[in-house]
Amino acid sequence: SARIRPDAEVDYDAYPYSIPAVRELGLLEFHRDVTFFVGENGSGKSTLLEGIALALGYSPEGGTRNFQLATTQSVSPLHEVLRLARSFRKPRDGYFLRAESFFNVATFMDEVGYLESYGGQSLHARSHGEAFMALLTHKFRGKGLYLLDEPEAALSPSRQLAALSVIHQLVQDDSQFIIATHSPILLSYPHAKIVQFDGSGLSEGAFEDTDHFAVTRDFLNNYPRRLEQLLADDESG
Repeated sequence: SARIRPDAEVDYDAYPYSIPAVRELGLLEFHRDVTFFVGENGSGKSTLLEGIALALGYSPEGGTRNFQLATTQSVSPLHEVLRLARSFRKPRDGYFLRAESFFNVATFMDEVGYLESYGGQSLHARSHGEAFMALLTHKFRGKGLYLLDEPEAALSPSRQLAALSVIHQLVQDDSQFIIATHSPILLSYPHAKIVQFDGSGLSEGAFEDTDHFAVTRDFLNNYPRRLEQLLADDESG
């Protein structure tokens, strides 16, 4: 679980505490298998996931806890006031993936030559999607805690389906995932906890109740009409 420490001095008018999802965090309990963060851009998903990762000792760029690379200074102070509660079982493995900084991690891996656990091949010698799948299939060893920030950015729809299968295999091997995503494919993972971020804070919902599911289903079922409406609106504007 995660919460802001009761004794922390927090200015709720300042970023990131002014974000409704952070301000109304309360006690956020995670599913033992998969928890999804969903919401519009700017709703605080990545901010909270970053705060959790940094509080656990990960680099702002991502990677394992042994990997410390910080080429960006745009890190919020949220991790400094978070209190995380863990179970008695300590993860044997762990990884923090940031889609936006994975290039920097891959570059560092090339520089130090530490490629064996990534399938023995440079991540830059693969497409973005292939590199991420190599991460899932080679680097994630199971019995771990994995924090993924918008992993679908690297994956085609068919690769997202393949990623779901790998995630399930890792869950069966006593792994836990916390994933910030916009992907309705990933969100379909059964029995996951879906935490929705919006202007009122946080709420738990079902897959079918998310905007991601409703908008995607509506568009695919009615795409000629929806395109006509969208393009007509653009032309009239």
